[in-house]
Amino acid sequence: MKLLLDEMYPPALAEALRAGGIDACTVAEAGLAGRSDLDVMATAVAEGYVLLTENVADFVRIASDHLSTGGHHPGVLVALSSRFSRRPSGLNAIAAAVHAVARQDLDDRLIYLAQPPQHD
Repeated sequence: MKLLLDEMYPPALAEALRAGGIDACTVAEAGLAGRSDLDVMATAVAEGYVLLTENVADFVRIASDHLSTGGHHPGVLVALSSRFSRRPSGLNAIAAAVHAVARQDLDDRLIYLAQPPQHD
């Protein structure tokens, strides 16, 4: 899986995902810092990246509009801020949730990530 992390995510998350075998890149690493959400989505589509974001309002609409005009996208993963923390202590949970869906066919799908089960 190639994964593009939206600008709210720190480089440490990309590093954790790469350590787990996912080809992860931040928006900043891709040279897209400060660019519009449309530009971020267009780059994800053009370069075959699944997009990870917590920006539901914009990317649900952008992905839907893209599909309704006959386009396709590699997938959008949504990590809701009410479920996942972007603080250092929460990065492992986001990485685990991404890994949980990484082998699925994500083409043209929007998936809300779930918290991984807690092990005792």
